[in-house]
Amino acid sequence: MIYLTAIVLAAILAWTVPLPWIPSPLSDILFAIGIVTIVGVVAIDVSAMRTLHRARTTIMPHRGSEHLVSGGPFSFSRNPIYLANTMLTFGIGLIAGSAWFLLLGLLAAFATQKLAIEREEKHLEARFGKRYRDYRKKVRRWI
Repeated sequence: MIYLTAIVLAAILAWTVPLPWIPSPLSDILFAIGIVTIVGVVAIDVSAMRTLHRARTTIMPHRGSEHLVSGGPFSFSRNPIYLANTMLTFGIGLIAGSAWFLLLGLLAAFATQKLAIEREEKHLEARFGKRYRDYRKKVRRWI
């Protein structure tokens, strides 16, 4: 919900209070980077969801994890789905040519860390103990 709110708010702000954007030809390159970013988002999300499904653990952030998942995209980010959500917001901003998406994407990432990730990390440490602490030492929170 945090990222959906950020995207909707960024779209409204882009329409009502447009910010200056980088002119062509650099804006065309940023547009292409936005497309590539969104393709990456789909790849990360699909891979993360499949990895969680194979591990028979929940994808729902408000439910407790049954298993510590450290393979697939979880081997390079402890939060690949949140990372993909942030990338999606940035990618939309690059395609739309709006700095609002970049700003609100950063705010959404900060809010996600404070409201979700830190709480989830406490749950994982309580549930999996040393295994989670070892995993946390090897894999960064975001990237």
